[in-house]
Amino acid sequence: MEIYETEEEQLDAVKRWWKENGQSTIIGLVLGVAIILGWNYWQDHKKAQTEQASALYGQLIVAVGADKKDSAEKLVERIQSEYPKTKYAAYSNLLLAKLKVQQGDLPKAQALLKGIAAGTDKELSNVAKIRLVRLMLASGEYEQGLQLINDVDPATSSSFSGNYDELVGDLYVALDRLDQARSAYQKALENGYKSPLLQFKIDDLTSPEKVEVQK
Repeated sequence: MEIYETEEEQLDAVKRWWKENGQSTIIGLVLGVAIILGWNYWQDHKKAQTEQASALYGQLIVAVGADKKDSAEKLVERIQSEYPKTKYAAYSNLLLAKLKVQQGDLPKAQALLKGIAAGTDKELSNVAKIRLVRLMLASGEYEQGLQLINDVDPATSSSFSGNYDELVGDLYVALDRLDQARSAYQKALENGYKSPLLQFKIDDLTSPEKVEVQK
């Protein structure tokens, strides 16, 4: 550490330091302030986008509840075009898929659900896959439904495992593979899955009539 004998020496030292480091110090300060301001602006922008998308989604729910299909579809289009990076874009597509099922447009509903299923939000992805399998079950695409479930990553779907197990059972029932269906239902039950119809499905498969048919 340097020791200066006079104030003049101290002043000269400060001048030398400023000459050597002043410009970089100013640039650093300016960059630091710019980064902070930019970050704050981005956070405020994201918050505003989310709030605006949320408001539109609320209108969408009202439109769907009132069975105003044309209004609902226009709201979905607006959310998709103006706020595609918010979670409400995927939420709105889930609702639109439901509308398409009600309208009998199953190919469009499947396309929407496949898009959500391929997204990065793991929870929404699993919700979409479960609904997609249900559509496949209703459409007679039993093997395709089983394959979709088989391709699900267990690491990202543990909280949905019961839903998938029950659906596997439903698909096997549709394929008349009753032993495998019973095993799938039992697996869901043993893992603590709560479904109002699960026990009924198991009882139905073990009824005397079903047992007699299998003999």
